[in-house]
Amino acid sequence: MNFPLYIAKRYIFSSSKNNAINIINRIASMGIIVGTMALFVVLSVFSGLKVFSLSFTNEIDPDLKLTSTYGKSFFITPDQESQIKKMDGVASYTKIIEERVLFLFKDKQQVTYLKGVDSTYAVVNDIKKKLYNGQWLKPDSFQVVIGYGLAQNFSMGIMDFENPLQIFAPKPGKGAIENPEEAFNKTDVLPVGIYSISEELDSKYVFADLGLAQELLLYKPNQISGIEFKLKENADENAIKKQLNSIFKNKITLKNRAQLNESLYKMLNTENIVVYLIFTLVIIVALFNLVGALIMMILEKKGNLKTLFNLGAEVGYLRRIFLLQGTLLSFFGGLIGLALGIILVILQQQYELIMITPTLAYPVVFSLENVLIVMTTIVTLGFAASLIASSRVSKKLLD
Repeated sequence: MNFPLYIAKRYIFSSSKNNAINIINRIASMGIIVGTMALFVVLSVFSGLKVFSLSFTNEIDPDLKLTSTYGKSFFITPDQESQIKKMDGVASYTKIIEERVLFLFKDKQQVTYLKGVDSTYAVVNDIKKKLYNGQWLKPDSFQVVIGYGLAQNFSMGIMDFENPLQIFAPKPGKGAIENPEEAFNKTDVLPVGIYSISEELDSKYVFADLGLAQELLLYKPNQISGIEFKLKENADENAIKKQLNSIFKNKITLKNRAQLNESLYKMLNTENIVVYLIFTLVIIVALFNLVGALIMMILEKKGNLKTLFNLGAEVGYLRRIFLLQGTLLSFFGGLIGLALGIILVILQQQYELIMITPTLAYPVVFSLENVLIVMTTIVTLGFAASLIASSRVSKKLLD
């Protein structure tokens, strides 16, 4: 057996004759255990909050979105559609039109996005699951589905035949406008459903039939502003992007779900890193106890170290004893803290011990990535702290 490792184990599991050193050792061990547990629980909570936050956008954002690089709209030919249908990895796709227009209901008005969709939109996106009231719109109709936020702003219900929702879209063209009434295309629509996703998204879109949007915006039948794709499981996204660029001759922009919500992803990742750094700093402060405990142990075992030195053990050999002792203490303390953290996370997942609201539990996610991050952090910092403490063993001290 490695002699320094054997001595280090003896020092860890045996009590000191000095009661003060035993207390310091316990405090150091508790600091490592609690710090590890806290770091893992916090990382699991922020992983849960990340998944929870992204779940809102995932309901309405596609796996892949295609838009024109050179304008608001583009033309899609029957041959291009035929090629898309033959692509491997594409489960389904939907043609869309997005444009900011003015909505008017009674004496209230609001500018937001009109989103024209075809009959396959509900297949590509799980929007029907988010219907708060009513039904999804029928193809080739003047029906619309509005967000819960817009319905509140307008104090609007559904199936109100006496008070239709009015849409005003500016006509394309140049030059001065003599008659303001002629500057807009106008149509009346009937809200048949209300969706509810998040506070931000509930006021962003009003869904209408693709044909209605084309007619309102004076688009041609094959003129659209984008295509949204639902990919098959384990599909090669890069290969699909390459094929689509070939079909549309590199005149398109393709974005996946992460790229569509780039600012949100950056914000969540930044928050995760900041929290990790803050709790790592807490662990560093806690490891000062480990440095103190190892130095006290060195002073207590000074006589034994001097004997080993006189028997021929080198100073570096003696330093290795306390380096291993501190590293092992960090490793075992990390394992215990990690086990306690995992138990807390699983209990929260199963029994919802802590609630944000009476109906919503604090979201937590157990992941092996967090386990590896926590153990790597604890062992690395523990090794660094042990290296600092073991450097106190010197020839001058032994003499």
